[in-house]
Amino acid sequence: MEKVIVGNHAVAYGAMLSRVQLVAAYPISPQTTIIEELSELCASGQMKSEYIKVESEHSAMACCIGAASVGVRTFTATSAQGLALMHEELHWAAGARLPIVMVDVNRAMSPPWNMWCDQTDSLSQRDTGWLQFYCESNQEALDTIIQAYKISEEILLPSMVMLDGFILSHTYELVDIPNQETVDRFLPRFQAKYKLDIEDPHSFGGAFLPEIYFEQRYKMQGAMEEGKKVAKRVDEEFNEVFGRKYGIVEDYRCEEADLILVTSGTIASTTREVIDAYRSQGENVGMLKIKMFRPFPADEVEKVLSQAKKVAVIDRNISYGQGGIFAQEIKSALFGKGLDTSIFCYVTGLGGRDVTPEIIQDIIEYTKENDRPLKEINWMGLNK
Repeated sequence: MEKVIVGNHAVAYGAMLSRVQLVAAYPISPQTTIIEELSELCASGQMKSEYIKVESEHSAMACCIGAASVGVRTFTATSAQGLALMHEELHWAAGARLPIVMVDVNRAMSPPWNMWCDQTDSLSQRDTGWLQFYCESNQEALDTIIQAYKISEEILLPSMVMLDGFILSHTYELVDIPNQETVDRFLPRFQAKYKLDIEDPHSFGGAFLPEIYFEQRYKMQGAMEEGKKVAKRVDEEFNEVFGRKYGIVEDYRCEEADLILVTSGTIASTTREVIDAYRSQGENVGMLKIKMFRPFPADEVEKVLSQAKKVAVIDRNISYGQGGIFAQEIKSALFGKGLDTSIFCYVTGLGGRDVTPEIIQDIIEYTKENDRPLKEINWMGLNK
């Protein structure tokens, strides 16, 4: 069934089709209409799920942790300060190896007060042990929810799915909503291998002495590394069933490209249009879109970028005192590879500032004009 819906409703349909058994609901803009739509789906009987209204985002994640511990497929959503409030529980969910799926509708961190988009909220949680996926369209958001459950339930780590606040969350696009029977064949009901069960008792969340804590963290890292392979396989399986795939990265017109722009989220859509215009003029410019950020797809990134003389990383986020976070990861992935590739770091679009085709063009022209970066951060789109 095809339907014109906003990104937040696409997320809600993704959760319903995944047969989520528990929704922990707490509103925060621009995420609120996700849980509002889920409340209507539950109230109408279309979605068979417990819908729990909690008192905070911290409680929402605690609720998901409790439910996942007894083998229940769980879902919640948040943004910005709400995600920050969850920080302690994010570590708990990952350390307990619980396959929770959560959506973060990317919103700038306050103060100053701001409800518009940038990615600093989710990227500031990159070390918590959650897989991270960044979506470009409403269709990709729905599809990624379904894929994330399959990936997380295999490797036993939680997944965070991101979409740009207001740019996707409140914008209408045509979305193909799969039928339930087809999704059920792709994503069977969750059967937890380990869970709280009085008939088969285990200990969960206990204290670990140094003699075993270290090994548990080693296994988490191994699961993260396995996550890249599983995500690629699940995406291929999804394509076989639904006719759509996204990859953990996507290279666009990178063949023989001298300059490659690295993007994520909706900036990728704008960049495609600019790339097409440059290609029509005979200029070898391409784009690498990063879908999976954790675990970081270093091998895939190196394979695409190693052919380019220059790489321009466009970050809608910042790590204060260092720079754009995607740029840091790109530099790390290419370091020590013997490549003569210049990495230019651009920060733009913070707090929902529009990233226009003109800004993308300015980034390309600045990168073309300079053999090496002249400074650590190039701020693009600032009001003069």
